[in-house]
Amino acid sequence: MGIFGRLKTGFAFARRSVRVLRDHPRLAVLPAVAGVAGLLYVAALWGVVLSVEPSPNQPLLVAALFCLYFGSTLLASYFTAALMFCAKQVFEDDEPSIRDGLRAAGRNLGPLLAWAAISAVVGVIIRLIESNDSLPAKLIAGVFSVAWGILTYFVVPVIVFEDVDVFEMFSRSKETVQQTWGESLGAAGGVGLVTVALVLLGALPGVVLLVAVPGATAVALVVLVGGVLLAGLVGQTLTGIAKTALYVYATEDETPAYFDGIEFGDDGDGGDGGNNGVRSRLPGSGGIVGRKS
Repeated sequence: MGIFGRLKTGFAFARRSVRVLRDHPRLAVLPAVAGVAGLLYVAALWGVVLSVEPSPNQPLLVAALFCLYFGSTLLASYFTAALMFCAKQVFEDDEPSIRDGLRAAGRNLGPLLAWAAISAVVGVIIRLIESNDSLPAKLIAGVFSVAWGILTYFVVPVIVFEDVDVFEMFSRSKETVQQTWGESLGAAGGVGLVTVALVLLGALPGVVLLVAVPGATAVALVVLVGGVLLAGLVGQTLTGIAKTALYVYATEDETPAYFDGIEFGDDGDGGDGGNNGVRSRLPGSGGIVGRKS
Protein backbone atom coordinates (compact mmCIF):
# COMPACT_ATOMS: atom_id res chain seq x y z
CA MET A 1 0.00 0.00 0.00
CA GLY A 2 1.45 3.37 -1.05
CA ILE A 3 1.46 6.64 0.83
CA PHE A 4 -1.91 7.71 -0.59
CA GLY A 5 -3.41 4.39 0.44
CA ARG A 6 -2.03 4.88 3.95
CA LEU A 7 -3.52 8.36 4.13
CA LYS A 8 -6.85 7.06 2.85
CA THR A 9 -6.80 4.46 5.62
CA GLY A 10 -5.84 7.21 8.05
CA PHE A 11 -8.79 9.38 7.06
CA ALA A 12 -11.05 6.32 7.42
CA PHE A 13 -9.69 5.87 10.94
CA ALA A 14 -10.32 9.55 11.66
CA ARG A 15 -13.92 9.36 10.39
CA ARG A 16 -14.67 6.28 12.46
CA SER A 17 -13.06 7.86 15.53
CA VAL A 18 -15.26 10.92 15.02
CA ARG A 19 -18.31 8.63 15.00
CA VAL A 20 -17.18 7.06 18.28
CA LEU A 21 -16.77 10.50 19.86
CA ARG A 22 -20.11 11.67 18.41
CA ASP A 23 -21.93 8.73 19.99
CA HIS A 24 -19.95 8.90 23.25
CA PRO A 25 -18.98 12.56 23.85
CA ARG A 26 -18.14 11.82 27.49
CA LEU A 27 -14.83 10.35 26.27
CA ALA A 28 -13.57 13.91 25.77
CA VAL A 29 -13.83 14.51 29.53
CA LEU A 30 -10.63 12.57 30.19
CA PRO A 31 -8.36 14.52 27.79
CA ALA A 32 -9.94 17.73 29.09
CA VAL A 33 -9.07 16.87 32.70
CA ALA A 34 -5.59 15.81 31.58
CA GLY A 35 -5.11 19.13 29.81
CA VAL A 36 -6.19 21.20 32.81
CA ALA A 37 -4.07 19.14 35.22
CA GLY A 38 -1.09 19.36 32.87
CA LEU A 39 -1.38 23.13 32.55
CA LEU A 40 -1.59 23.54 36.32
CA TYR A 41 1.44 21.31 36.80
CA VAL A 42 3.49 23.14 34.18
CA ALA A 43 2.49 26.50 35.67
CA ALA A 44 3.69 25.33 39.06
CA LEU A 45 7.14 24.50 37.68
CA TRP A 46 7.45 27.19 35.03
CA GLY A 47 8.93 29.76 37.41
CA VAL A 48 11.63 27.33 38.47
CA VAL A 49 12.60 26.54 34.88
CA LEU A 50 12.69 30.21 33.85
CA SER A 51 14.74 31.21 36.88
CA VAL A 52 17.63 28.98 35.82
CA GLU A 53 20.08 30.05 33.12
CA PRO A 54 19.76 27.47 30.30
CA SER A 55 22.87 25.31 30.57
CA PRO A 56 23.28 21.52 30.58
CA ASN A 57 25.87 21.88 33.34
CA GLN A 58 23.46 23.14 35.95
CA PRO A 59 21.95 20.34 38.07
CA LEU A 60 19.00 22.49 39.08
CA LEU A 61 17.94 22.90 35.46
CA VAL A 62 18.28 19.17 34.82
CA ALA A 63 16.20 18.42 37.93
CA ALA A 64 13.56 20.96 36.90
CA LEU A 65 13.38 19.50 33.39
CA PHE A 66 13.06 15.99 34.78
CA CYS A 67 10.21 17.05 37.08
CA LEU A 68 8.53 18.85 34.18
CA TYR A 69 8.74 15.85 31.85
CA PHE A 70 7.90 13.33 34.54
CA GLY A 71 4.77 15.06 35.82
CA SER A 72 3.50 15.99 32.37
CA THR A 73 4.01 12.47 31.04
CA LEU A 74 2.42 10.86 34.08
CA LEU A 75 -0.70 13.02 33.91
CA ALA A 76 -1.09 12.60 30.17
CA SER A 77 -0.49 8.84 30.32
CA TYR A 78 -2.83 8.32 33.27
CA PHE A 79 -5.83 9.94 31.61
CA THR A 80 -4.93 8.49 28.21
CA ALA A 81 -4.95 5.02 29.79
CA ALA A 82 -8.41 5.76 31.19
CA LEU A 83 -9.58 7.01 27.78
CA MET A 84 -8.28 3.89 26.05
CA PHE A 85 -10.00 1.63 28.55
CA CYS A 86 -13.28 3.46 27.90
CA ALA A 87 -12.73 3.29 24.14
CA LYS A 88 -12.30 -0.45 24.37
CA GLN A 89 -15.56 -0.65 26.29
CA VAL A 90 -17.20 1.04 23.29
CA PHE A 91 -15.56 -1.45 20.93
CA GLU A 92 -17.05 -4.25 23.04
CA ASP A 93 -20.53 -2.66 22.69
CA ASP A 94 -20.54 -1.54 26.32
CA GLU A 95 -21.39 1.89 27.63
CA PRO A 96 -18.09 3.62 28.51
CA SER A 97 -17.65 4.45 32.17
CA ILE A 98 -15.29 7.25 33.16
CA ARG A 99 -15.09 5.76 36.64
CA ASP A 100 -14.07 2.35 35.26
CA GLY A 101 -11.46 4.01 33.07
CA LEU A 102 -9.93 5.89 35.99
CA ARG A 103 -9.95 2.73 38.07
CA ALA A 104 -8.16 0.84 35.29
CA ALA A 105 -5.53 3.57 35.11
CA GLY A 106 -5.19 3.54 38.89
CA ARG A 107 -4.62 -0.22 38.94
CA ASN A 108 -1.70 0.35 36.59
CA LEU A 109 -0.24 3.34 38.41
CA GLY A 110 3.04 1.51 39.11
CA PRO A 111 3.86 0.82 35.45
CA LEU A 112 2.65 4.31 34.51
CA LEU A 113 5.04 5.81 37.08
CA ALA A 114 7.89 3.72 35.67
CA TRP A 115 7.00 4.77 32.14
CA ALA A 116 6.86 8.45 33.13
CA ALA A 117 10.24 8.23 34.88
CA ILE A 118 11.94 6.53 31.92
CA SER A 119 10.31 8.93 29.48
CA ALA A 120 11.47 11.89 31.58
CA VAL A 121 15.07 10.61 31.60
CA VAL A 122 14.99 10.20 27.82
CA GLY A 123 13.44 13.65 27.44
CA VAL A 124 16.20 15.24 29.52
CA ILE A 125 18.88 13.42 27.50
CA ILE A 126 17.35 14.66 24.24
CA ARG A 127 17.16 18.19 25.65
CA LEU A 128 20.81 18.08 26.72
CA ILE A 129 21.85 16.89 23.27
CA GLU A 130 19.79 19.66 21.68
CA SER A 131 21.52 22.24 23.89
CA ASN A 132 24.60 21.72 21.75
CA ASP A 133 24.26 24.13 18.86
CA SER A 134 26.13 21.92 16.40
CA LEU A 135 24.23 20.45 13.45
CA PRO A 136 25.26 16.83 14.22
CA ALA A 137 23.86 17.19 17.75
CA LYS A 138 20.56 18.53 16.39
CA LEU A 139 20.35 15.63 13.92
CA ILE A 140 21.15 13.04 16.59
CA ALA A 141 18.53 14.51 18.92
CA GLY A 142 15.96 14.53 16.12
CA VAL A 143 16.60 10.93 15.08
CA PHE A 144 16.63 9.79 18.72
CA SER A 145 13.34 11.57 19.40
CA VAL A 146 11.60 10.05 16.36
CA ALA A 147 12.90 6.56 17.13
CA TRP A 148 11.78 6.85 20.74
CA GLY A 149 8.32 8.01 19.68
CA ILE A 150 7.95 5.04 17.34
CA LEU A 151 9.23 2.53 19.90
CA THR A 152 6.83 3.75 22.58
CA TYR A 153 3.79 4.44 20.38
CA PHE A 154 1.70 1.68 22.04
CA VAL A 155 3.23 1.76 25.55
CA VAL A 156 0.11 3.15 27.24
CA PRO A 157 -2.39 0.60 25.81
CA VAL A 158 0.10 -2.18 26.57
CA ILE A 159 0.24 -0.99 30.17
CA VAL A 160 -3.51 -0.71 30.64
CA PHE A 161 -4.48 -3.94 28.84
CA GLU A 162 -1.58 -6.28 29.58
CA ASP A 163 0.16 -7.53 32.70
CA VAL A 164 3.74 -6.65 31.79
CA ASP A 165 6.90 -5.52 33.55
CA VAL A 166 8.94 -2.46 32.71
CA PHE A 167 11.00 -4.14 30.01
CA GLU A 168 8.06 -5.96 28.44
CA MET A 169 6.07 -2.77 27.96
CA PHE A 170 8.66 -1.58 25.46
CA SER A 171 9.08 -4.89 23.66
CA ARG A 172 5.31 -5.34 23.37
CA SER A 173 4.92 -1.78 22.10
CA LYS A 174 7.61 -2.43 19.50
CA GLU A 175 5.91 -5.66 18.39
CA THR A 176 2.58 -3.89 18.03
CA VAL A 177 4.15 -1.11 15.97
CA GLN A 178 5.76 -3.72 13.71
CA GLN A 179 2.40 -5.48 13.39
CA THR A 180 0.55 -2.31 12.39
CA TRP A 181 3.33 -0.19 10.91
CA GLY A 182 1.46 1.03 7.85
CA GLU A 183 -1.87 1.38 9.62
CA SER A 184 -0.28 3.29 12.54
CA LEU A 185 1.40 5.67 10.12
CA GLY A 186 -1.81 6.20 8.18
CA ALA A 187 -3.96 6.65 11.28
CA ALA A 188 -1.51 9.11 12.83
CA GLY A 189 -1.36 11.08 9.59
CA GLY A 190 -5.11 11.05 9.02
CA VAL A 191 -6.02 12.05 12.57
CA GLY A 192 -3.22 14.62 12.60
CA LEU A 193 -4.50 16.31 9.45
CA VAL A 194 -8.04 16.28 10.79
CA THR A 195 -6.77 17.87 14.01
CA VAL A 196 -4.98 20.60 12.05
CA ALA A 197 -8.19 21.30 10.14
CA LEU A 198 -10.14 21.47 13.40
CA VAL A 199 -7.60 23.87 14.90
CA LEU A 200 -7.88 26.16 11.88
CA LEU A 201 -11.67 26.07 12.08
CA GLY A 202 -11.54 26.66 15.82
CA ALA A 203 -9.29 29.69 15.34
CA LEU A 204 -11.39 31.16 12.52
CA PRO A 205 -14.12 32.83 14.66
CA GLY A 206 -11.52 34.53 16.83
CA VAL A 207 -9.52 35.72 13.82
CA VAL A 208 -12.65 37.07 12.14
CA LEU A 209 -13.70 38.85 15.33
CA LEU A 210 -10.19 40.26 15.75
CA VAL A 211 -10.17 41.69 12.23
CA ALA A 212 -13.80 42.79 12.03
CA VAL A 213 -14.08 44.36 15.50
CA PRO A 214 -10.77 46.09 16.39
CA GLY A 215 -12.10 47.25 19.74
CA ALA A 216 -12.86 43.70 20.90
CA THR A 217 -9.29 42.46 21.00
CA ALA A 218 -9.58 40.82 24.42
CA VAL A 219 -12.81 39.02 23.54
CA ALA A 220 -11.39 37.96 20.18
CA LEU A 221 -8.30 36.48 21.85
CA VAL A 222 -10.45 34.56 24.31
CA VAL A 223 -12.55 33.18 21.44
CA LEU A 224 -9.40 32.37 19.47
CA VAL A 225 -7.65 30.55 22.30
CA GLY A 226 -10.86 28.78 23.34
CA GLY A 227 -11.49 27.54 19.81
CA VAL A 228 -7.93 26.26 19.41
CA LEU A 229 -8.00 24.50 22.79
CA LEU A 230 -11.35 22.90 22.02
CA ALA A 231 -10.04 21.66 18.66
CA GLY A 232 -6.92 20.30 20.32
CA LEU A 233 -9.06 18.50 22.88
CA VAL A 234 -11.08 16.82 20.13
CA GLY A 235 -7.86 15.89 18.33
CA GLN A 236 -6.39 14.29 21.45
CA THR A 237 -9.57 12.28 21.98
CA LEU A 238 -9.62 11.09 18.38
CA THR A 239 -5.96 10.07 18.64
CA GLY A 240 -6.65 7.96 21.74
CA ILE A 241 -9.64 6.28 20.10
CA ALA A 242 -7.77 5.50 16.87
CA LYS A 243 -4.71 4.18 18.70
CA THR A 244 -6.89 1.91 20.83
CA ALA A 245 -8.57 0.57 17.69
CA LEU A 246 -5.17 -0.18 16.18
CA TYR A 247 -4.05 -1.93 19.34
CA VAL A 248 -7.20 -4.06 19.47
CA TYR A 249 -6.77 -4.88 15.80
CA ALA A 250 -3.19 -6.04 16.38
CA THR A 251 -3.89 -8.16 19.44
CA GLU A 252 -7.36 -9.65 18.96
CA ASP A 253 -9.17 -11.68 16.35
CA GLU A 254 -11.88 -9.12 15.62
CA THR A 255 -12.00 -5.70 14.02
CA PRO A 256 -13.15 -3.14 16.62
CA ALA A 257 -16.73 -1.92 16.50
CA TYR A 258 -17.13 1.25 14.41
CA PHE A 259 -14.09 0.22 12.33
CA ASP A 260 -15.67 -2.61 10.34
CA GLY A 261 -15.02 -2.30 6.63
CA ILE A 262 -11.66 -0.53 6.84
CA GLU A 263 -8.93 -2.25 4.87
CA PHE A 264 -6.35 -3.07 7.54
CA GLY A 265 -4.27 -5.27 5.27
CA ASP A 266 -1.22 -4.10 3.33
CA ASP A 267 -2.84 -4.84 -0.05
CA GLY A 268 -6.08 -2.95 0.50
CA ASP A 269 -6.91 0.51 -0.64
CA GLY A 270 -7.48 1.87 2.85
CA GLY A 271 -11.04 2.90 2.13
CA ASP A 272 -14.33 1.96 3.65
CA GLY A 273 -14.87 -0.99 1.39
CA GLY A 274 -15.01 -4.66 2.28
CA ASN A 275 -12.73 -6.05 4.94
CA ASN A 276 -10.29 -8.71 3.82
CA GLY A 277 -9.93 -10.09 7.26
CA VAL A 278 -8.01 -9.23 10.36
CA ARG A 279 -4.28 -9.56 10.76
CA SER A 280 -3.07 -12.37 13.01
CA ARG A 281 -2.32 -11.74 16.62
CA LEU A 282 1.05 -10.65 17.81
CA PRO A 283 3.52 -13.47 18.45
CA GLY A 284 2.75 -14.99 21.80
CA SER A 285 0.17 -12.37 22.68
CA GLY A 286 -2.84 -14.68 22.96
CA GLY A 287 -5.05 -11.65 22.60
CA ILE A 288 -5.19 -9.25 25.52
CA VAL A 289 -2.67 -10.74 27.89
CA GLY A 290 -3.48 -10.57 31.57
CA ARG A 291 -6.26 -8.04 31.06
CA LYS A 292 -7.36 -6.59 34.34
CA SER A 293 -11.09 -6.54 34.87
